Amino acid sequence: MNTKFVFVTGGVVSGLGKGITAASLGRLLKNRGYKVVNQKFDPYINVDPGTMSPYEHGEVFVTDDGAETDLDLGHYERFTNVNLTATSSITSGKIYSEVINRERKGDYLGKTVQVIPHITDAIKSKVYNFINSDVDVVITEIGGTIGDIESQAMVEAIRQIGFEVDMNDVCYIHVTLLPFISGSNELKSKPTQRSVRELQALGIRPDILVCRADQEIPEKMKEKIALFCNVRKEAVIENSTVKDLYEVPLMLENNGLAVQVCKKLNLDKVEPNNVEWIKLVDKIKNVNEGNNEVKIALIGKYVKLDDSYLSVIESLKHGGYANDVKVSTTLIDSELINDLNVADIISSYDGIIVPGGFGERGIEGMITSIKYARENKIPFLGICLGMQMAVIEFIRNVVGLEDVSSEEFKPDAKNP
Repeated sequence: MNTKFVFVTGGVVSGLGKGITAASLGRLLKNRGYKVVNQKFDPYINVDPGTMSPYEHGEVFVTDDGAETDLDLGHYERFTNVNLTATSSITSGKIYSEVINRERKGDYLGKTVQVIPHITDAIKSKVYNFINSDVDVVITEIGGTIGDIESQAMVEAIRQIGFEVDMNDVCYIHVTLLPFISGSNELKSKPTQRSVRELQALGIRPDILVCRADQEIPEKMKEKIALFCNVRKEAVIENSTVKDLYEVPLMLENNGLAVQVCKKLNLDKVEPNNVEWIKLVDKIKNVNEGNNEVKIALIGKYVKLDDSYLSVIESLKHGGYANDVKVSTTLIDSELINDLNVADIISSYDGIIVPGGFGERGIEGMITSIKYARENKIPFLGICLGMQMAVIEFIRNVVGLEDVSSEEFKPDAKNP
């Protein structure tokens, strides 16, 4: 079987759940027996997210090979149970860096280096790299929103792939928004129509539309979208709001996403084996509706955005599901904690986690929290910077050394 390619783009606004859609599709295809790998293209010029503030794009997800990647790779791994590598995280910065380095070495033999073909060829190579691997379907998500200047080269590259491979080997999915207008009490399709036309103007005709809506999409609305966006009605997939993230694959299964993808890619009609995923969702519902609850305080520096600690929070939930316990996590700003208020802030929690971070801002609040946890026998987990602060706290308050710190924060400390 030829390697199949699925490209997921987004329109209207960001944050519609392209990553969850791509991850869910990966799970649904895997439940049909296909070997799947997910990939993320990020248009920003940073070489990787490793040096970016979590407030910019959320947490940095580290893969098994040590690559610092976008948080969506965490969703891909959690949904598909496939360990990804650096090949699944591509940025414009990485592409431009590679092309410029090749130009400096003379690889282009004196030719003028241009976006087309040199940048687009480099982008395409990151997708085609999976052809000789043990993969049936490559699902590539394009970050950002159609129309962004930064993503133009990536959109052009995936257009060219559709031109170069067999038409039954590529599928374009466009995730869009149907906003609800309370005044008229109806969903509006015009933003979706405009977004699809913008994508078509770039040379890509979407095969499937995944429409994000907080209300049920009427059949008449689907017919209208199909007519004006030039897709089949059955390829207009409702992506409704669910209580828990892990319900999304089953919701998209029921709404026909995987069936439409398999039809477009000419994949064998295989009955999905969703039994284990159904059991997982039922387990999550039972745990969340139960009375057995553990409260965890997550004390960090980037608490204004939940996505800053997404994998930590999800890992806590998973541990709770496995032990029939609902885990409620509260994010607390370490800068707000001191010796006078620490008991009032964290004494009611069953456990404390201090995760990673950089710089000296807020570290004294972390150390104060760790000291309180140690002295009051509250279970504690330190991750990266958190464990570093635990060592400093112990040396200060148990060993008794003075002026103990890290060279990262205080280069002239007496006991670094």
